[in-house]
Amino acid sequence: MAKTQDFTAMMKDFMGAFPVDTKAMEDAFKTTAALNEKLSAVALDAAEKSAEISSKWTKETLAKLGDVSKVQADPADYAKAATDFASASAEVAAENMAAFAEVAKKVQMDTVELMMAAGKEASEEATAAVKKATEEVTTAAKKAAAK
Repeated sequence: MAKTQDFTAMMKDFMGAFPVDTKAMEDAFKTTAALNEKLSAVALDAAEKSAEISSKWTKETLAKLGDVSKVQADPADYAKAATDFASASAEVAAENMAAFAEVAKKVQMDTVELMMAAGKEASEEATAAVKKATEEVTTAAKKAAAK
């Protein structure tokens, strides 16, 4: 009778011949997690500031609507109140859009800064990993040549 091969042992031997540096994988995961944490902080800060701007804008608009809804003595005063509201709303809109633009500009600058730092760090890690791999291959080749 034919005996079946033990593929488990064969795969174990095969995988043992190609060692994987799990430390490098762990370091890459930690680096990625740290970058994601920093990017999330930038996004959350921007969302908080945007919410504050929106809330302030809404409060100002509602306060100005109170003036428009008041009873006027003369019908012409209604037109003046509406004109004043439109003028004030346009001014407040310009201010708030500028505030939103500042938030977007800060997010862009912070993101570029984080990505540049991450790129530099990744380049340094890659250089170190290649150097280590080269040393390991050289050592293995010397051992193989000595046999």
